[in-house]
Amino acid sequence: YLVRSKKEYLDEILASIKWLGMDWDELVFQSQRFELYREYAQKLVAQSKAFRQEGAVFFKYEFSEIVIEDLIRGRIEFRQLPKDTEVIIKSDGSPGYNFACVIDDALLGITDVIRGEDHISNTPKQILLYQALEFTVPRFAHLPLILSESGGRMSKRFGATAVSEYKKAGYLPQALANYLLLLGWSPGKNQEIIPLPQAKEKFELRQVNKTSAAFSLDKLNWVNSQYIKAMPIGDLTDKAAEFLKERNIDFKDRSYLQKVVALFQGRISTLGDLAQWGDFCFRDDFSYAEDTKEVLSRDLSGEVNDLIENLSEMEQFNHTNIEHIFRETASALELKARDLVHPVRVALTGKRIGPGLFETMEVLGKEKVISRLNRLVDYWRKTKEGV
Repeated sequence: YLVRSKKEYLDEILASIKWLGMDWDELVFQSQRFELYREYAQKLVAQSKAFRQEGAVFFKYEFSEIVIEDLIRGRIEFRQLPKDTEVIIKSDGSPGYNFACVIDDALLGITDVIRGEDHISNTPKQILLYQALEFTVPRFAHLPLILSESGGRMSKRFGATAVSEYKKAGYLPQALANYLLLLGWSPGKNQEIIPLPQAKEKFELRQVNKTSAAFSLDKLNWVNSQYIKAMPIGDLTDKAAEFLKERNIDFKDRSYLQKVVALFQGRISTLGDLAQWGDFCFRDDFSYAEDTKEVLSRDLSGEVNDLIENLSEMEQFNHTNIEHIFRETASALELKARDLVHPVRVALTGKRIGPGLFETMEVLGKEKVISRLNRLVDYWRKTKEGV
């Protein structure tokens, strides 16, 4: 109990539940209820339903048949169990899992126990304890487990990780909650984007799938991208600001960040994508990616210098005017626009692909654009000189 109940573990679980948009009525700590469990164990001993042995307390399983009317899986019958007894109080005084669950749920008035199907084998044991203690037996619902895309057990490398890791990767809580809902239930009519408040109105426990679903990172990314696209730009900027601050990424000011967010809103799946693909918006010391060498193999120093000169004379540095000047320059140089687009994109972003070039130039601003174009010209000079 001491190892499994470290405060940092508890804090992470509670923070994750809150982050996903859920709440609780009260918190009950089993580690603070050991005396209570021992009292109930003693009642069972006094009634000869349990016995003491070597410092532990054992419950005796005595039954002919146990029937569970599972809310998801239907009727489940048990006529025997692997053992005739079970430890309900260990020799160190701590309670066994099945015993503590029964006491807690009964005293807290829990009417429905919803958990994974891997607990089906525990349910008949707990029912016998409910009956022995003359508690009302709750309803049970056993959810199918979530599998990896290959159909096997989920690993930490794929899916089976703490909720906090999804937050760190830049997923939105409402999107993750939405996706997890879809793994075991459907709102119908091919609807896939359903916020929790709407799901609450439609959800029926008996409609939960009986078969296990496979966790798809691609599908989660798609769901998250839909929430990002639909989010008001101000709200998304707030989310992005919080995400970038946690990573010590300097975004200058909120006004600038909102322009960057608008630039990428329709292209990213997570806030992590914004930090990765939009890194050129937050730093100047980036390198040209390895796959840009072919683009930069043609030295267009003179042509880019002409573009720099024409851009420098611009007063209204917006994407419409930038595109006009850009195409005019290319035409005057007897170049196709794309002949300039590709090296200029590399100069500004370090990458071969990205958001619309002219919109990107507007967001970066005239000074930064000209500085980076001069850097490209310098790159070609150094390459020519073998520096």
